Amino acid sequence: MTNNYDKLESLTSELLQLIGEDINRDGLIKTPMRVAKAWDYFSQGYRTKIDDVINNAIFTENCKDMIVVRDIEFFSLCEHHMIPFFGRAHVGYLPDGKIIGLSKIPRIVDMFSRRLQVQERLTDEIANTIQKTLNPIGVAVVMEGRHLCMQMRGVEKQNSLASTSAMLGQFRKSAETRAEFLSIISK
Repeated sequence: MTNNYDKLESLTSELLQLIGEDINRDGLIKTPMRVAKAWDYFSQGYRTKIDDVINNAIFTENCKDMIVVRDIEFFSLCEHHMIPFFGRAHVGYLPDGKIIGLSKIPRIVDMFSRRLQVQERLTDEIANTIQKTLNPIGVAVVMEGRHLCMQMRGVEKQNSLASTSAMLGQFRKSAETRAEFLSIISK
């Protein structure tokens, strides 16, 4: 729980009043508390440490082939409007003597997505963290997201999908390696 739990409740009550709501009506009485709990959850990535996420799950292995975890569901909050965006992340790497426990890859995605974000930075943070942690031959991350800030307001394009990618090492250098990864995630 954040140290600012009471403050989050107070700010939520104030916001509800500012938009014209009656904070004493039945449906809203517990809303400030619920919102404070929700924001504590949405922002837990700020309080999460990468070493705790990885939890010593890095192993020496003579694996040389591509490792891919695809269709990792994620949600985040757009830092420009504090409105959700969500979608799927696909993460691959070419090991160079070290591998990471497969469940740690979605946990890394969660750690960075549970912060105020832009999808472009989120993609880069995931790729750079795997690169720094494993020092592999290459890392590839592709994210596909639906942004409610584009669907609910502004341009109001309900069927739009934003795709971002980060290609490091061999994935950037080799069109063949990149094509193999893209083929795997498109199945």
